[in-house]
Amino acid sequence: MQVEKFRYDNRIPKLFLIATIFWGAVGMLAGLLIAFQLAFPALNFDLPFTTFGRVRPVHTNAVIFAFVGNGIFTAVYYSLPRLLKTPMWSNTLSKIHFWGWQLIIAVGATTLLLGYTTAKEYAELEWPLDIAITVIWVVFGINMFGTIFTRRERHLYVAIWFYIASWVTVAMLHIVNSFELPVSLLKSYSWYAGVQDALVQWWYGHNAVAFFLTTPYLGLMYYFLPKAAERPIYSYRLSIVHFWSLIFIYIWAGPHHLLYTALPEWAQSLGTAFSVMLLLPSWGGMLNGLFTLRGAWDKVREDPVLKFFVVAVTCYGMSTFEGPMLSLKNVNAISHYSDWTVAHVHIGALGWNGFLTFGMAYWLVPRLFSTNLYSKKMAAQHFWLGTLGIVLYAIPMYWAAFRSYFMMSAFTPEGQLQYQFIDVVQSMIPFYILRAIGGSIYLLGVLLMVYNLVKTAKQGSFLKFEEAEAPRLEKAYKPQPGTFWHAVIERKPTLLLVLSLIVVGLGGIFELIPTFLVKSNVPTIASVKPYTPLELQGRDIYIREGCYNCHSQMIRPFRYEVTRYGEYSKAGEFVYDHPFQWGSKRTGPDLARIGGKYPDSWHFNHMLDPESMAPGSVMPKYPWLFENKLDISTTNSKIHAMRKLGVPYPIGYEKEANEELKKQATDITNNLAKDKIKISSDKEIIALIAYLQRLGKDIKGEEKESLASK
Repeated sequence: MQVEKFRYDNRIPKLFLIATIFWGAVGMLAGLLIAFQLAFPALNFDLPFTTFGRVRPVHTNAVIFAFVGNGIFTAVYYSLPRLLKTPMWSNTLSKIHFWGWQLIIAVGATTLLLGYTTAKEYAELEWPLDIAITVIWVVFGINMFGTIFTRRERHLYVAIWFYIASWVTVAMLHIVNSFELPVSLLKSYSWYAGVQDALVQWWYGHNAVAFFLTTPYLGLMYYFLPKAAERPIYSYRLSIVHFWSLIFIYIWAGPHHLLYTALPEWAQSLGTAFSVMLLLPSWGGMLNGLFTLRGAWDKVREDPVLKFFVVAVTCYGMSTFEGPMLSLKNVNAISHYSDWTVAHVHIGALGWNGFLTFGMAYWLVPRLFSTNLYSKKMAAQHFWLGTLGIVLYAIPMYWAAFRSYFMMSAFTPEGQLQYQFIDVVQSMIPFYILRAIGGSIYLLGVLLMVYNLVKTAKQGSFLKFEEAEAPRLEKAYKPQPGTFWHAVIERKPTLLLVLSLIVVGLGGIFELIPTFLVKSNVPTIASVKPYTPLELQGRDIYIREGCYNCHSQMIRPFRYEVTRYGEYSKAGEFVYDHPFQWGSKRTGPDLARIGGKYPDSWHFNHMLDPESMAPGSVMPKYPWLFENKLDISTTNSKIHAMRKLGVPYPIGYEKEANEELKKQATDITNNLAKDKIKISSDKEIIALIAYLQRLGKDIKGEEKESLASK
């Protein structure tokens, strides 16, 4: 059999690794800023692009798509050629992938800071960037499958199964969730509305965690952990069970993010049931990883790489135990909208993704530069700093969640709420400070790693290419008798791709389609009307400033929520909301029924200086809303786009929309003048007041009519 010579190109993995570390530090720095902003609002600096609502999506996107994303590509571009005994299929596509991805990250961060957002968590980038992501993802897929089809290894190793399933599922999630109607170059409205938008968003959001933060990193684990331990993976058959059961069950679990909301009950129950089942395959994978270290635990004491891997896999186990627990309704009632979810997410991000990435970097850099790690002692110090950072981050958040729940739900013997919302906010500040300290320690460890890796690189010599040889695959192949049935799938990447797509597609089909087709899922409410042009403009300002990051618009049917905020929310209230604004965290109070609760002057002063209306508030100031003129040149296109999406504005309404807008703005400025506040009616703050005063009024009107008819 003829042996062919070829070489592995280390330049692209090196570039992706540098990008991983760089964007990781940037993303964590942004996280640190917003963590301190919650305790010290002055750190918002009264500037639009440094405000919490705009920086928070930069933090989440940078960590998920820049740090973890580049970590995935580092692992794929290093491991795939070696597992398949062939170079990457196209060096040109590799470069396009690398530079295209970095450009998307840089432009995405800039647009988010400028306030261009779709307001859909983890999918905030506007439509041109969504298209760019799709193109680069396809380039990545072509290069990956080109490599697979030109391989010299007949069977695909388990890491590659996870790479393939992740690629096809992320493509499906991104395309379905990104359906939106452009209004301008950097503004669009979600194709879906209200309940349907919420379901699609959290089907995407949950599975972005699953198929971007988890499954490709499981591929990374299956490659780098055995390499570092110098042991084969514990169980081949457990890998098969882990892979297929995980990708099948994961995709169904998204609705557990919407328990006790206006989502149909059947969808909530489905999400809960599959979330609980998810525990088994997740722990199967964790045990497969930990048992791989059998006979090598003594190495863990000495080897910093294995230390990071062990804690990473343990954090994976903790997160995947906690996730199903959080999907139980009685637990979710406490955790949702609280800092518990924040802690849960960061156990995964800092522990699982972070530590696995650091372990990979410590293993990879010495090999790329043909040298030894500069300082094992420094790597061990990084390990302990990182571990301490995670503990200091997570424990205060768990504590804060229980404390806020008990305060929010406390009643006096007379049946009154015992605490105001601002009391809860004030009691959270010490926990926010502790969290920020934990994050600072974690980031300090990362900076120590950067120094260690730079010194390692400097003492070595970069190995651009590695020579290798392997025989070409023969077309005629007869499997050995007694070969396990799954080996057939492992030899056929197209079959593996199609089966993966079918398995993950089933969950989407059975969850999403009934919600769109069965009208009884979203009962209409006659009193709910489309937003006026001024309210629509104000809603877009609300979205631009990222208010959804701290405020929900979803009142759950609990006594303490109904007493505090008003009548619980119904599905029919949101039929004109493109996109929905239910939120996922309540740093501030729910706003679903805020309309009419306070006079216009209260909102005016509150946005100018929150502490003047709510002493002790941690909300930033928004002085630019009082200076910026409202851009009414976009009103016509917004009305037109909304009608295209099914909002029943009359034909030709565009012609009179701005006149109606000006009239409503004048009414608000006249109201403000009665309270001795003078401001021009063409400022953005007027539109925002109009929107806030509308929230919940439709349903309140229905209640009044109902009472009058009795």
